[in-house]
This record gives sequence, structure tokens and C-alpha cells, in this order.
Amino acid sequence: MDRDAILYYLHELNQELARLGVIGEVCLYGGAVMCLVYSARPSTKDVDAIFQPTQQIREAIARIAANHNLRVDWLNDAVKGFVVDHPQRIFLDASHLKVYVPEPDYLLAMKTLAARVDTTDQHDIRFLIGILGLTTPEQVFGVLEKYYPQQRIRPATQFFVEELFGQ
Repeated sequence: MDRDAILYYLHELNQELARLGVIGEVCLYGGAVMCLVYSARPSTKDVDAIFQPTQQIREAIARIAANHNLRVDWLNDAVKGFVVDHPQRIFLDASHLKVYVPEPDYLLAMKTLAARVDTTDQHDIRFLIGILGLTTPEQVFGVLEKYYPQQRIRPATQFFVEELFGQ
């Protein structure tokens, strides 16, 4: 999905929630934020988010998927196992849907913790490092440890970050 498609489906979600008489909240993560907020990539395969009220939003997601021949998980909450308390800001404030996005340091921490080198994560991480003006692996680890305890940081993540800086 590209930026325009994501925005279109978020507005559709707002309309579905209005039809249900429900006010919803969604916080986006991952590739969707990289597309929507930073224009750092042209598209993403799905939209990672956490949302509430969960059941009504799941129903709306399914209806939108059926209406537009989308995958049923076009908007999913598989990321919820990685989410910890973090600052966020409003990206879209519609009549029945508020859409939030995390601050770039938190997005960097999440993507670095996942450290999937064979995906677009490496490009996203480099992009976020640039936005934040970080110049050393230690600075990246400082951001990571701001949100996640050190014991959650795998050795593979440490090696990955060090390689980004040629160390």
C-alpha cells in the first residue's frame, strides 16, 4: 500500500466507525509511519498498529478488506508485543477516528529491537538515525535503552547496529 492508499483506507475506517457509532483510536507503527510521516519509502505491505476499541475496529477492518479486496490483515495489531509506553502525536483527527504516530526515537527503538536485516528495516533504521542526527552506535543504544531494558536487546541487534556504523 502506498501513502495515498493508506490514507484512503484510514478515512474509510473513520466512515465505518461513524456508521457503527463508535469513536476509535489507532496508533501506527513500522512501514506505514515511514510512508505517511517521513516519505522514506513508497509503500508498505500492511499497516501495523494498536487500536481501540479492538472488536469494533476489527469488524470495520474486515468490512473494508471485503469491500476493497484487501488482505484481512491489511491493518493489524501484530506489533502489540513490541509496544511499550512512548510519546506519540496526532497524525489524523477525523470525526470518529484519531490516528497517532510515535515520535521518531521510539520508532527507531522498535525497528532496531526487531533488527530484521533482510527487510526494509535496515533502510528505515538508517533513515531514522539520520533524522535524529545520531553518529555512533552508543547513541543508538541510548535511544533503544530509553524504551527497552538492556536484557531485551539481543546480541544480533548489537552487531547489526555496529555494522551500520562500520564497526
